Amino acid sequence: MVRAGARRAGKGRHRPFWVELPLLVGVALVLALLIKTFLVQAFSIPSESMQNTLQKGDRVLVDKLTPWFGSEPERGEVVVFHDPDGWLDGVAVDPPNTVQKVLGFIGVMPSAEEKDLIKRVIGVGGDTVECAGDGPVKVNGKALDEPYVFPGNTPCSNDGRGTFKVTVPQGRLWVMGDHRQASADSRYHRDDRNDGMVPEDEVVGRAVVVAWPVGRWSTLPVPAFSTAAGAALLPGPAAAVAAAVPLVLLRRRRATSGADAHP
Repeated sequence: MVRAGARRAGKGRHRPFWVELPLLVGVALVLALLIKTFLVQAFSIPSESMQNTLQKGDRVLVDKLTPWFGSEPERGEVVVFHDPDGWLDGVAVDPPNTVQKVLGFIGVMPSAEEKDLIKRVIGVGGDTVECAGDGPVKVNGKALDEPYVFPGNTPCSNDGRGTFKVTVPQGRLWVMGDHRQASADSRYHRDDRNDGMVPEDEVVGRAVVVAWPVGRWSTLPVPAFSTAAGAALLPGPAAAVAAAVPLVLLRRRRATSGADAHP
C-alpha cells in the first residue's frame, strides 16, 4: 500500500517549468504558423497610398480563411496581394523594427523580404472600369460613390495614365488606392505583363480590421457599390432570363399544388 501510494504521488509531480518551456515554445510556434497560414495574418501599412482609410504604420489583420472556401475578391474590398510584376521595384522600404522582426520570425507578420501591397478592389473579372478627367470612376457605366477617397483628391487623376477605360479579364482585379493622387496602382502599371491587373491567385486575403494602434481600431467594411455596380453586369438577355426564372418556378409550384389537390 505504501509503495503504491508513493508511486502514484510520483506520477502526479509536475515537471519543472524550464523542462516544459521548450515544449510550450514549440506549441506556440506551431499555432502561430497554422494561424498565419490558414486564418489571419497581420500586415504593416508601408505608405500613404490608402489614406485616410489606412495610415502609414497601421497594422491590419487579413482574413486568409475564406479564400479556402472558394470566396473570391469582391468590388470595394481592401485586399493584400503579392507584388504582381515589379510594382515595388525601386521603392524604398523602411527597415523592420524589433517587434516586426520577432513577429516575422514566428510567421505572424510577413518577413522583411516579402513584397506585398494593399489596395481597394474596384473592378473584378468582366467589369469595364473607366476614368475621365477628374472622375467619377465608373464601373459598367455606373458612377461609384467613393466617400473613402482622400480629402482634396479627385476620384480620377487627370493625367496621361490616370484616365483610362479597361475591361478586366476573368481571374484578374483592377485595384486603386484611396489616396488617388498618391497611389501607384493599376492605372500606372498597364505596361506590365498583366496590363496593370492583379491575378486573383496573388491575393493573400481581405483586410478586415485595423488592429494597431489601439486608438485607430476599426473594421474595414465593403462599400455599397460592390453590389450596385454588379447589377449592370447583366446584359439584356441575361437580365430577362434572371427575371424569368422566379416566374417559372412560381408557375411550376402552382401547377404541382393543383395536381396534388385534384388526384
